[in-house]
Amino acid sequence: MIIEAINLELSYDKKKAIIQNTSFAIKKRDFIFISGTSGSGKSTILNSLYGDIKPLAGQLMVKNIDMENIKQSQLMNLRKDMGIVFQDYKLIKEKTVEENIMLPLQINGYTEELCDSQATKLLEHVRLGQARYAYPDQLSGGEQQRVSVARALAHNPSIILADEPTGNLDDYSASVIWNLLKGANQQLDITVIVVTHRIPVNFNINFRHFNIDEGKLYENY
Repeated sequence: MIIEAINLELSYDKKKAIIQNTSFAIKKRDFIFISGTSGSGKSTILNSLYGDIKPLAGQLMVKNIDMENIKQSQLMNLRKDMGIVFQDYKLIKEKTVEENIMLPLQINGYTEELCDSQATKLLEHVRLGQARYAYPDQLSGGEQQRVSVARALAHNPSIILADEPTGNLDDYSASVIWNLLKGANQQLDITVIVVTHRIPVNFNINFRHFNIDEGKLYENY
């Protein structure tokens, strides 16, 4: 298993648990949707998977690392092997589109030549080759999210975590995002975990769907 939770409880204030006594397991190459009402804890689970919050109780293992006792060096290495897509994009406004995409490559120690080559390939893949030297504020919301997905894919991570990646997008941009995530899963064997209010219709790959209800995660079969 690439991720395993046993009797997991999560909380931001170490008092009332948002996620309560929840167990689940995710295999390599799974495509996972997590849904639930606003405030149910969807993003909380995502945050725990990249170490933004630690378990209040129970156990959470990500790539065989105990997230409760993870060391800072381990956390840095784990995050280097993840791609994260935020609903609000989190692009660096002072950097060009190309520079934003190259950032995780540079963090992972890629040469300048490889960074440039990978950025070029990904820009074409997300249909933004013409925006290479543009800045995020010069792009539409849909275009910024496509840059965000390209950045998440740049360093060939083993896991992609996406928090409402199409929540504010038009139908065209949402379709591009879903196809990118689907391609990452099918063609690159990347485990994809998506928090969303709305699962796309006619999503023609095998996926698993979890729903959060009253603090617990249940799989829909």
